Amino acid sequence: MRPSKSLSPEATSVEDFGWDAFEGGSEGEGLDSVARMVKESEGLDEKEKEEEEWGNGFENRMDSDASCSYNHLLRLEKSGPGCSSLGYGAMEELGPFRVNSDGKTLFRNEYAWNNESPAGVGFSYSNTSSDYEELGDKMTANDAYIFLVNWFERFPEYKSRDFFIAGESYAGHYAPQFAYTILIQNKLQNRTTINLKGIAIGNALIDDATHSKGQFDYLWTHGLYSDETHAAIDNYCDFASQNFSLQCFNAMNKAVSEMGAIDYLNIYAPLCHDTSLKNASIHGSVYEFDPCSNYSVKAYLNNPEVQLALQAKPTNWTHCSGDIDGLVPVTSSRYSINSLNLSIIVPWYSWYSGYEVGGYVVQYEGITFVTVRGAGHLVPSWQPARALTLFTSFIKEVLPPSSPAY
Repeated sequence: MRPSKSLSPEATSVEDFGWDAFEGGSEGEGLDSVARMVKESEGLDEKEKEEEEWGNGFENRMDSDASCSYNHLLRLEKSGPGCSSLGYGAMEELGPFRVNSDGKTLFRNEYAWNNESPAGVGFSYSNTSSDYEELGDKMTANDAYIFLVNWFERFPEYKSRDFFIAGESYAGHYAPQFAYTILIQNKLQNRTTINLKGIAIGNALIDDATHSKGQFDYLWTHGLYSDETHAAIDNYCDFASQNFSLQCFNAMNKAVSEMGAIDYLNIYAPLCHDTSLKNASIHGSVYEFDPCSNYSVKAYLNNPEVQLALQAKPTNWTHCSGDIDGLVPVTSSRYSINSLNLSIIVPWYSWYSGYEVGGYVVQYEGITFVTVRGAGHLVPSWQPARALTLFTSFIKEVLPPSSPAY
């Protein structure tokens, strides 16, 4: 394997922290890359065959180079609830490869970060049909913990590593509850001790009140709907109680109508107008955002040869197996944090990625709030270099750099 190098001047390359991408040839590589990736990660991590009552979590593991100076372990939690960490996370944001617009071949992600959860998401599944009727945050956290403990038993060389949890959107529920489960289980005797060091959540959906108010305030302050409609929302919508009147629903629907056809994941991003797959000669680039990448990834992961190479159970793969899409703007996050009344440890300042401002950061007691300039809901999709700089700081347990790297 050859580690992926970061092109951000001050961001240490990811192999220094225990992740890497996979070696492999030129752009346009496809099934050979997948087969190589599965050979390294050992593909589907099923529990013992006699434990048929348990679900089956799909694992996509990316090992570090043997010469890495740190040995950390990260679990990525995607949003939804019920969206794929493989499809969105690995194939569109953080993984070593992204899918070309032909839906058949791959290109390398130079800013790669090196389990699908819950059951029913992506290639994960349960052998017990009633599990799909009982899904919830508590069950997801417990299943994730059981899966991780079994995974450590299968790969004991990882047991002593520092463990981090990262995610976005509905990971505002997933990550803290998973972390809480780990901390509780760590206190019990005869249990595998997991060295949990921290959690990082992008655009965290924490509670409905701050989310809903923050979303409409954000969209209004960015000039996307009228003052009159915003005044009606303020007047009729009781976000704190979530007890919405008919007048409130009418005002919110009018705001949506006034905003027109935009992508709420990034209000300035272009829309996908052509969902057909392109010629194989058209290669993607990590420096260019592809608004149609969802369709390319879906076609790629539904290719029977790809599913076979991934050692995944044949299935009709979709990005999200749930029907909730958390669009969480910066205002919602600020409202949520402000409601905690935490003391400020490090005041607000601008942080840098390379030579430019990467965003802004303020450190509270127990929580660090960081923005990423120019990024939408899926931060690494729009700002991969800045996302890697932020992730590097998180793993090193330091704040993002306060000066440009000349």
